[in-house]
Amino acid sequence: MVGIPYIKDILNKKAIPARKKPRHIAVTMMGNTIWARKNNIPKELMYRKKYEILNRMIDLQIKKEIPILTFYLTRRKIEDTGEFIILIDSLIKFFEELKNDERIHKSQIKVSVLGKWYDLTRIVEPVKEIINATKDYDRFFLNLCVNYEGQEEIVDSCKLIARKIKAEKLDIDSIDKELIKDNLYSSYFLPPDLLIITGKRKKTSGLLLWDSGNAVIYYSNKLWPEFTKEDFLNAIKEYQES
Repeated sequence: MVGIPYIKDILNKKAIPARKKPRHIAVTMMGNTIWARKNNIPKELMYRKKYEILNRMIDLQIKKEIPILTFYLTRRKIEDTGEFIILIDSLIKFFEELKNDERIHKSQIKVSVLGKWYDLTRIVEPVKEIINATKDYDRFFLNLCVNYEGQEEIVDSCKLIARKIKAEKLDIDSIDKELIKDNLYSSYFLPPDLLIITGKRKKTSGLLLWDSGNAVIYYSNKLWPEFTKEDFLNAIKEYQES
């Protein structure tokens, strides 16, 4: 298993001063449904636009040499929504296109999927395929949160630790912040330096809840389908000036 020190070693090789450029940017991707209603856009086209913008951000990750990008694709319990089938179809198509995307392989982008994606039966194979296709890459890291909820990530970490204590593999006094981090979905990655909030509501949506305590938060006031390259660069600029 690849651990946090491995990721840190990789990032330390990059000539990116920590205070001048964020090494990890997380983005909420909120505001899609509002945008679709406002513009009378069908849900199928809404999801196409959602991933089109995400792909533009991957271009910027490569161009600006941002080591880690994390996107909040779908929240937990998405099966409760009326658009479930359309959403899953869009995810499957996105993962299949990502697997065959020349940029991913040329730029050696390792794709990880965080959350309880394995509960969504139809996307399990496409997710496994993109993870396997990029598992040996280490130049850039792209994290996609699917069927994810920030508080649940922390709860699951605590459950893993509790099981180790019950099995007498861990002493209760050894529990500290680092141990909780080591058992998170995002255990392999440095905490985000910059958290970009899209949509009209000033909410973090629990994205990387444990890790984002020291992140600079940038409120774009843009719906995700309206988010642009300039907005992304403005967020980085605000981080640099913070």
